[in-house]
Amino acid sequence: MIQKILEKLGINELNMMQQEAVNAILRTDRDVLVLSPTGTGKTLAYLLPLAELIDAKSDALQAVVVVPGRELALQSATVLKDMGSGLRTMSLYGGRPTMDEHRQLREVKPQIVFATPGRLNDHLDKGNLDGWGVRFLVIDEFDKCLQMGFLGEMSALAGKLPRVERRILLSATNAAEIPRFLNMGRTERVEFLDEEEQVSTRVHIYYVRSEQKDKLEALQRLLLTLGQQSSIVFLNYRDSVERTDGFLRECGFYTSAFHGGMEQKQREDALYKFSNGSANVMVSTDLASRGLDIPDIENIIHYHLPESEEGYIHRVGRTARWDKGGRAFFILGPDEEIPSYVDAEVEAFQPNPDDDKPAEPRMATVYIGKGKKDKISKGDIVGFLCKKGGLLSSEIGRIDVKDRYAYAAVSRDKLRQVLKNTQGEKIKGIKTLCEVVK
Repeated sequence: MIQKILEKLGINELNMMQQEAVNAILRTDRDVLVLSPTGTGKTLAYLLPLAELIDAKSDALQAVVVVPGRELALQSATVLKDMGSGLRTMSLYGGRPTMDEHRQLREVKPQIVFATPGRLNDHLDKGNLDGWGVRFLVIDEFDKCLQMGFLGEMSALAGKLPRVERRILLSATNAAEIPRFLNMGRTERVEFLDEEEQVSTRVHIYYVRSEQKDKLEALQRLLLTLGQQSSIVFLNYRDSVERTDGFLRECGFYTSAFHGGMEQKQREDALYKFSNGSANVMVSTDLASRGLDIPDIENIIHYHLPESEEGYIHRVGRTARWDKGGRAFFILGPDEEIPSYVDAEVEAFQPNPDDDKPAEPRMATVYIGKGKKDKISKGDIVGFLCKKGGLLSSEIGRIDVKDRYAYAAVSRDKLRQVLKNTQGEKIKGIKTLCEVVK
């Protein structure tokens, strides 16, 4: 089965960590601890063997994957669906009514769920999920899940899954001691962390001096210099994200703001626009430093200095994923210096933009007002955009089909044509709305 899934995903072979993790989960009966840097493919490393171990013929919930946030829950469920294993799944998280999830749970009958600790406890307490059949407990980013805010919920959760046979814990850092309530037995360790290497040697690190304490002008010049490249700007506070994002938008940059105070739909829209290339700058708190699987991020910009060494490692881990390279920039105010924990050669960088006009992203996102409940598939969206919108398949990027609507990335230089040609048109015989997502 694993080989078929890899072929479907277009992956030639697993990396060393993934091979060892798959073998540890499939070939032993032990609990498994996987420690490997961000961007090395840990999600696939545990989902591939789980797809073989779960009984696809049973309607019982058999595996629970605990994650620290909704973005990782959604992305992990997407990875499982893309694998084409046939397993039924759902992601469960706060920010939407529990009752809506309960109705969906009765319809889907998931065999594996991806859930945040609080929401999972809620469903188990209300009897919406039956923990009796759960044999596999996976905790992704377990160091974050076991931080003080989650300890009580995690302890309560462990007591509601009485028949767990295997525990699989994954982290990008060498976390503190594993709490006793997890009842870890004999443990197989899959460890690929280099204690001497904070971040990948494929990341080149620079600093940019700001003459003013307010660094907005320095940030603007740096982004103008980086042009169309994909960049994440990290700040430490939500209001700073809003202020900085507003400034960049006024300057003409195509941005996505991202922080924990935003509504779920706003966060999903922002993440979608950035990951599909419709925005080339994401302005975010450290919420975006973990649990997001966005390929090809070329630059990490520390507008505010990271608050800890761990925060620095996770921020920079967003770039140079798999075998790619990347750059990280510190914007330093008049009284700031590179933090002492940065163990790397840091070069000076002088922004020198060719143009004072921000580069446009290659793609734009369109909203299509029909989705899964209307029997619309990705193939239908492609057909609609090609036949009605006049696009070539090469001019269409990522497509996500939701229950009642769909998003599609299209070449920005064809956006006006698409909107004009699809006005009032039908998809599979149903009249639909097609408009740009701003």
